[in-house]
Amino acid sequence: MNQDKEMESLSPGSNQSPVAWLENITPLARRLNCLEMSKIADVCIDEIPRLIGARLASFYILDETSDILHLEKNNHPFLINNVVSLNQNPPSPMVAAVRSKELMLVSDLETHSRPNIQKTQRAFADNYSTKSCIIAPLICHNRVIGVLNLTDKVGAEKFSTEDIAVLELFRQLIGASIGNVKLFEKTQKQAKSDGLTGMLNHRTFYEDLEAELRRSQRYGGKISIIMADVDNFKPVNDTYGHRAGDMAIKQISRRLGACIRQIDIAARYGGDEFAVILPNTSLSDAVTVAERMVTMVSENPVVWEGHEIHLSLSVGVGQFDGASYIGDVTKATDAALYAAKQAGKNTVKVVEMQPAM
Repeated sequence: MNQDKEMESLSPGSNQSPVAWLENITPLARRLNCLEMSKIADVCIDEIPRLIGARLASFYILDETSDILHLEKNNHPFLINNVVSLNQNPPSPMVAAVRSKELMLVSDLETHSRPNIQKTQRAFADNYSTKSCIIAPLICHNRVIGVLNLTDKVGAEKFSTEDIAVLELFRQLIGASIGNVKLFEKTQKQAKSDGLTGMLNHRTFYEDLEAELRRSQRYGGKISIIMADVDNFKPVNDTYGHRAGDMAIKQISRRLGACIRQIDIAARYGGDEFAVILPNTSLSDAVTVAERMVTMVSENPVVWEGHEIHLSLSVGVGQFDGASYIGDVTKATDAALYAAKQAGKNTVKVVEMQPAM
């Protein structure tokens, strides 16, 4: 009973004056005005359910590239779905709400008709105290980017029209906040990435290299560096145009990416130069990776408007520890790259730098 009393609705229909209601709404709106998804999730799961008197809540974020909802946070004492595909047929109530973009109030799961909720879609029904729920698609620029689900109305069998009014307000605020977070993350990623290939850019490569050298200094171990340069690249631009050159760089970047692990750090170092950091990798293993890159590029010509463009790489490889300086690392690896160029290109050369005394 005490818990139910604490969870009583604070919505305008709960005998609150408009001023008191606004005093509850305003702090939450301010908290939503942030760039941290975790703080937005806290408001959705910890505060909004209390505002309208809902025991249980779940908050999903939509991955628009895969049409999959991912569970961000919930307060359920039992397991719920971590991922929900929008490609369901027939659609679940949550999927139907997302498709319609409209807030859905389900007064009774057993009799609800739009959509008709199949028994197979109510596998978790026994976990809930009531048959009523609210499904609120979160909207940003007329696009759904998440969902907030609320169920088990405290002290009643179903949610009220006042509860709906509160959720209509908050689903727009939450949607705008999520949109701001995603835009900020996208901007941060663009600042660190090369616009053509999606690899890290030159500046970020140096930042990550410095971090890896510090980690090597603290925990021991060595890192290997690969520097690769496309041989005779200028004639591609001169003969076929810069669009063909850009396409070639993009395809080469994909081939290099296919040769490395997820933990390795690849960057577009310059116009037709690439660099890769391989943490905790022996020199012999790094050479194997570099040789694989050389083979991958030389044996797979780039095709542009029916023309096969044959390209190759010159690659330098070095290994370093925490006593190495960034300038020495890049200088030594560049020297290996230059040696590969001098040796006739389409090859790998190694310079192993000794730690400073």
